[in-house]
Amino acid sequence: MVSSIPWRTIVHDAFLIVAGSLIFAIGVDMFEIPNGLAAGGVTGLATVFYAIADEMGFYLPVGLQTIVMNAVLLALVVRSGDRGYIVRTIGGIIACGLLTDLLAPVVPVLGGESDLLLCALWGGVITGVGLGLVFRTGGNTGGTDIVSQILAKRAGMPVGTAVIIVDGVIIAFSATVFSVEQALYAAVAMFICGKVIDAVVDGPRSARAAYIISTEHERIANEILYTLNRGCTELQARGVWSGNSRPVLMCVLGRSESMRLKQIVAEVDPEAIVVISEVHEVFGEGFRRIG
Repeated sequence: MVSSIPWRTIVHDAFLIVAGSLIFAIGVDMFEIPNGLAAGGVTGLATVFYAIADEMGFYLPVGLQTIVMNAVLLALVVRSGDRGYIVRTIGGIIACGLLTDLLAPVVPVLGGESDLLLCALWGGVITGVGLGLVFRTGGNTGGTDIVSQILAKRAGMPVGTAVIIVDGVIIAFSATVFSVEQALYAAVAMFICGKVIDAVVDGPRSARAAYIISTEHERIANEILYTLNRGCTELQARGVWSGNSRPVLMCVLGRSESMRLKQIVAEVDPEAIVVISEVHEVFGEGFRRIG
């Protein structure tokens, strides 16, 4: 329930939503909308309609369009019952829409058709930072993610694939109004925006998860515990081909410790199987606390 959320959390989330929406609006008003970069999503679709209306001689605000479109889409997910999510999402939708229209006459337009790559790069970075701040609150700014989730459910495809299809259709549609070149640069902006959102939401706190299979698992575990000062968990596994049971060591390390781990394993058992993967966030003893 919204009423059970501490007021400090409400103020913090409200600040992030407004700040993120402000940054997002600066990015689209400065680099994307004036240069015909419809980088997917509801804002991209609204950019196309804005250009069509402009050619017909009347003004159709992008921000107002996004609010109306998102109001229709949001009606599809209100039944989710998560009031906190719905409130944050409505706040993000309204803040992004209003600030996009309010800042349009104020912010300078940078770049141009001769420098679309610069517009795509900086537009993607700035809008990604803004949306990432909004997403950190647990809400979002609505958009085609809702359509993508419905499409994925109906068609039985991954959500990521559905997002690419929906945004790809919008970008392809923009090529009929602007140009193929502008559509291609819009795709670049969309890609960069997505990467920046991930970086802002997950943060730079990536770590490494290591899985080690070795006959010398006890010695390796001791080295991890007392040399690296890291916890180590022993998982029970069984080889499918041999049928033999053998422990698998699992530990989570900081980015700089993975090389030292490989050196330890190489010294103890050069024949050991080591799998190291990247993880975005780790919580618990030795790392950050949840929350």
